[in-house]
Amino acid sequence: MELRPIHRRVIGLDVHRAQVTACALIEDPDGQVRIERRQFGAFKRDRAALADWCAHLRPDVVVMESTGIYWKSPYAALERAGLAVLVVNAHHVKNVPGRKTDVADAEWLASLARAGLLKRSFVPQRKYRELRLIARQRQKITGMLAAEKNRLAKVLADAGIGLGVVVSDLNGKSARAMVRALIAGATPEAALSQASRQLKAPREAIGASLDGEISEAHRFVLSELIAHIEDLEAKISRFDAYLLAHLEQPAERQALALLQTVPGVDLIGAAMLLVEIGIDMTAFRRPDDIASWSGLCPANNKSADKRKRGKPLKGNTYVRRLLCEFANAAARTACVIQAKYRSLTLRRGHKRAIMACAHKMIRAMHAMLRRGEPWRDGTVDLDALIVKRNAPRWIKALARHGYLSATAATTR
Repeated sequence: MELRPIHRRVIGLDVHRAQVTACALIEDPDGQVRIERRQFGAFKRDRAALADWCAHLRPDVVVMESTGIYWKSPYAALERAGLAVLVVNAHHVKNVPGRKTDVADAEWLASLARAGLLKRSFVPQRKYRELRLIARQRQKITGMLAAEKNRLAKVLADAGIGLGVVVSDLNGKSARAMVRALIAGATPEAALSQASRQLKAPREAIGASLDGEISEAHRFVLSELIAHIEDLEAKISRFDAYLLAHLEQPAERQALALLQTVPGVDLIGAAMLLVEIGIDMTAFRRPDDIASWSGLCPANNKSADKRKRGKPLKGNTYVRRLLCEFANAAARTACVIQAKYRSLTLRRGHKRAIMACAHKMIRAMHAMLRRGEPWRDGTVDLDALIVKRNAPRWIKALARHGYLSATAATTR
């Protein structure tokens, strides 16, 4: 297949774990195209040599596939050298018709890039790429924490302790204090004394739930689980502090404030999303682009005017997970997302409804960040709803601190 050239000097890189294969297509002034091939290792000195070799050839563009995590180190080295680097989706490269199996991968990449047939993948700036490590590791630790909490509930149930039946949060302050007392060998009555008066369950029911058959093996496993849970919670707090401390620029603070106006989005969730998508929405031309990149769009599968079922695209799994968490929280909040969720869940099911809500939210976030405007709900006045729900608590707080008399607080 003959390809019409767009660029005159192109380098293609086939990146692997232990080596990088480079192929340069250089068009001379007389129109002749010469090919130069080199192989480099995967160490720092090899990446420096790769950057020097590429800079010496003065390419219009350097192209590589986004294969796992191996492309990141060569990309950073070429970026520091001031070269224009194009990271492309390997799936797109394979789908372009051509002699993919007959020529080397690096040469085929260079040929496609020379003809302008490759689409650039979104790569955030270096700061956000580094903060992604923090946000993604936090997601992993959060999953580990949820697994350990579930294991704690199972061990308690195995010991015949039904505390999770009478309290809403088995890992709350009162519940954890009672479990610690049982581990220390206290009687159910003594463990009940650790319960807060704010628990809604009757004291008799809580005491009955603490009466089990806890053995030494149960005590050992429970103590280790609680210690691990508290260690994971402390780690998450440190990750949160590090992430927020490095998002201190005015534009980043403004973007965080805008994202927090979306129902279901808190400060940490906004920060984790921000390091994934960045603050410059010009990288995504349309809301459809960022929704597709996030893997929140169903695949098109239509033939002969018949639309068949299409699975969602893979996309950025970390962004999709965050958006689904936001959608689950927003579905329990009085807002337009809740209305959309209720209209879809009966006929499409919970999971499809959540995906549709997440798709709506990421499109709205794209518009918000691009225009610098907060969330606007078309069905509910959120400000009035917040005031209505919190006014009694605010009035009591004012009276408690002496700004209102007790009589005025009661009449209000």
